[in-house]
Amino acid sequence: MILDSALVTYYEQIRAALRDLLGAHESADPGDFTPGVELPELTPAMREYLSVSGMRHAPMGEYRGKNLSLLDLTGNPATMTTKTFASLIIVARAVRYIQDTGERVTIVTPSSANKATAMRDAVLRAVTTGLVTAEQLNVVVVVPERSVAKMRCTELFTDPVLRERNPVCVYRGEQPGTVKTIARGLVDNDRELMETERKTHLWYTLQLENYLAADIVRALAEAEHFPGSPDRPRLHAHAVSSAYGLLGHAYGRSVLPAADRARTLPSRYFLVQHLGAPDMVLSLYHGGTVDEADRPAYTLRAEDGLYVQEDDPRFPAVTFDPYETLDPTFYTRKPPTSARMNELVHTQGGGGIVVSLAECLQRYGQVRALLGAAGVELPANPTALREWSLTMAVVGVLNAIDRGLIAEDDVLVHGSGSYAAGDFDGLTLRDLHQVEDAESLRHVVLDATVL
Repeated sequence: MILDSALVTYYEQIRAALRDLLGAHESADPGDFTPGVELPELTPAMREYLSVSGMRHAPMGEYRGKNLSLLDLTGNPATMTTKTFASLIIVARAVRYIQDTGERVTIVTPSSANKATAMRDAVLRAVTTGLVTAEQLNVVVVVPERSVAKMRCTELFTDPVLRERNPVCVYRGEQPGTVKTIARGLVDNDRELMETERKTHLWYTLQLENYLAADIVRALAEAEHFPGSPDRPRLHAHAVSSAYGLLGHAYGRSVLPAADRARTLPSRYFLVQHLGAPDMVLSLYHGGTVDEADRPAYTLRAEDGLYVQEDDPRFPAVTFDPYETLDPTFYTRKPPTSARMNELVHTQGGGGIVVSLAECLQRYGQVRALLGAAGVELPANPTALREWSLTMAVVGVLNAIDRGLIAEDDVLVHGSGSYAAGDFDGLTLRDLHQVEDAESLRHVVLDATVL
């Protein structure tokens, strides 16, 4: 199944979801700026703007009696991640506000890189399709240093005017999650200053509902094009940091017509994480708490220098480092979404697992073959891979099947991101604005929003 533009196909349902999720909040909360819940009319320019929101469903083959399939959400070549969907809708709301009021909007986005890339691409698309001008809408992103290798060089960087208006900022401290504190601090401290001196509204877009509304397209497309069986549960597997995508799918299921919901069993959800941030899996199996003491103890195996454990099948059996960062995409610690995800898994079914780089390398050839059958090409050399999300998800599923952790025979892997070094032109640290705190970020934003 190929859906060329999911956001166009389900535009009216997304509109309804925004009103349902955010309508009451938007009218009741006079604090933070938001542009409202309405989207622009679906003009030819809007259709072109949304045209990169394709999705694809394909079989991956069978493994130990389990049927594996892929929901590929990486079709936008400018991002190659699922962040395209929510970013296009978020920016579309800003476009509608600008069109209605003539006022300017500055989006402020902390990110581990993929959201930053997608937001920058959405803003660029809004400008190049003529929906708004570069003076009316811009985006400021803040990423941790370890994510710089994921950032892309696009027209937002090569064009001098767009580069000045849309800066990429980097935080070089030890805790990558501090980028959220810095960005949030700017918005809290300087919103009025920017409105008064720069005539622009600062919009901090990390609110969960901003993402749920776009991610409903996963459930809508599934129900229409590749529904599950009425007597066989489907397990949805996803490499997650905060599990926004799975929560969006669950919300999308809830707004389906009752007849469509009744045709299949409730969805089950399977979380895949890495050792650098396994908090959602820990929370899932330890009563909603995250405690380092609940991690299994690893022993250094002298003969090969690997760390090993056999106590907890939901953690890697082997790893190069018990606290490794397999991919900086997944940097969120103690995400507030854990409670909602725990409830879904405990009531509907599913589970979770943590994977290591060593395990991904052990199974890389197998994963490459499975994904190749589904039309996704991984590089022959795994060191070229820059986004491990999809590989992590497949390895997590295979490990879980081997360890008897997956009972379901129908497993759908959500392909949330996969790209390699040759897929994009990168930025370097010297290309970026270094920030240490909200105050240093303020100076960058002031320069970016000069009238």
